[in-house]
Amino acid sequence: MNNLLIYISKCILGSAIVFFLSWLLDYPDISWAIISVILVLTPDNNEALQLAITRIKANLIGGLVSMIILYFVVANPFTITMALVITILCCHLLNLMNGSRAALAAVIIIMLHGLEYGQPHFWTTTIERVAAVIAGCIIGLIVTLLFHKKFFKTISQRIRQEEG
Repeated sequence: MNNLLIYISKCILGSAIVFFLSWLLDYPDISWAIISVILVLTPDNNEALQLAITRIKANLIGGLVSMIILYFVVANPFTITMALVITILCCHLLNLMNGSRAALAAVIIIMLHGLEYGQPHFWTTTIERVAAVIAGCIIGLIVTLLFHKKFFKTISQRIRQEEG
C-alpha cells in the first residue's frame, strides 16, 4: 500500500509541475510532457532512479530516430513502422530495453505529427514535441529524485569521502 501511495503522489506531483510550468510559460500544449512524465515514473521503488534514467535515455533515442527519419522522408505508416523497428534495435544494442516502451511512445508522439506534413510550421511543431518529451522526462526524473532520498544520501556520502 505504501508503494501505491508513493506512486500516486509522484504522478500527481509530476502532473502538477507540468501544469504549473505550462501556466508560467503560457504554453497550453502539455499532453506530450505529461505522457512523458508518467512514462518515466514507476510504482516500484527499488529501482526507480535507475529505471527513470533508462527511460530518459530510451526516450532520447526515440526522439532522435524520429527526427532523423522525418528529416529524410515524410511520415507514413511504413516510415513510422521503420522508426519503431530502428528504435527497438537501438534500445536493444544499448541495453535499454527496460525503457523501450517509453521510446516507442516518443516515436509515436513525434511521428504521428509527421502525417500532417503539409502544415506550415511542421518542424517547429516537431521540435516542440521533442522538447515536450524531453521536458517531461526531466520532470519525471526530478520527481523520482525527490521521492528517493537514497540518491541524495549516496551523493553526500561520496562528497564526504572525497573531502575526508
